[in-house]
Amino acid sequence: QVQLVESGGGLVHAGGSLSLSCVASSTTFTINAFGWYRQAPGKQRELVASIRSGGSTNYADSVKGRFTISRDIAKKTVYLQMNNLKPEDTAVYYCHAPIETMKHHYDYWGQGTQVTVGS
Repeated sequence: QVQLVESGGGLVHAGGSLSLSCVASSTTFTINAFGWYRQAPGKQRELVASIRSGGSTNYADSVKGRFTISRDIAKKTVYLQMNNLKPEDTAVYYCHAPIETMKHHYDYWGQGTQVTVGS
């Protein structure tokens, strides 16, 4: 019912920048809220940034001031601009779409994109 396709990961040196994109498609839901999560080897998946349907944003403390989440509703796309990357930002990054209906909550995930930051 919902497909999320990420792109933009890669290898970058510390201090560099990367931009991730996630395109959403659905024949059932209108998707306006998104999140970016990441999971490093041996660690739990954690929230990096989120944007609500009203446009408000939330960031993990570790990325505040360095990462920016934005969206283009017409293009059904959410972005994550990552600046001043650090080796500890190395992880698989996942796009997330929370869907609320009158009766149910659904969580949809993309396939993930690898971000590797070299020191």
